[in-house]
Amino acid sequence: MASNTLSMGSVAPPFKLPEPLTGKIWSVPQDFEGAASLLVMFLCNHCPYVVHLKADIVKLTNEYLEKGVAAVAVSSNSVKTYPEDGPEYMAEDAKQYGYKFPYLYDETQDVAKAYGAVCTPEFFVFKKGSSGLFELEYHGRFDDSRPRSNTPITGRDIRAALDAILSGKPVTTYQYNSSVGCGIKWHP
Repeated sequence: MASNTLSMGSVAPPFKLPEPLTGKIWSVPQDFEGAASLLVMFLCNHCPYVVHLKADIVKLTNEYLEKGVAAVAVSSNSVKTYPEDGPEYMAEDAKQYGYKFPYLYDETQDVAKAYGAVCTPEFFVFKKGSSGLFELEYHGRFDDSRPRSNTPITGRDIRAALDAILSGKPVTTYQYNSSVGCGIKWHP
């Protein structure tokens, strides 16, 4: 699905959203100011493309959290049409997979719209710019693995972007102006 996303270098749109698991309200960028990079992921519970990657998203984020990268996941799906993506199920999912990043609920879908996200999973990687704000350096896919594709899950695309940022180099990973997955379920 083609995304009407932010342009490269755009500042991460700020937001405040609740984390169903803890009840905490998280603020971007304030709660992540100490990080060198910020990974914003649009996920949900039910999408087969997200389910395919969940364990590897956890492995990758655990690795990069230790390197000073901040990560946050957002679920923006309508719970009217997909109740399994509701807050109580999000909390269960975060617990089951051991998310060390906050998994936030975008009930109004305003955050998905601000980022131009259109599907799950969809990934945005920001670096801390000279202004101290997070600036978009990569948008696209996790890697080229898909459900039933027999292609190993590597996180290659996200890893390349994060490694470049952490080493102070430009991100040269190909920018996919789309992501493969399930369309965000917009409110009816």
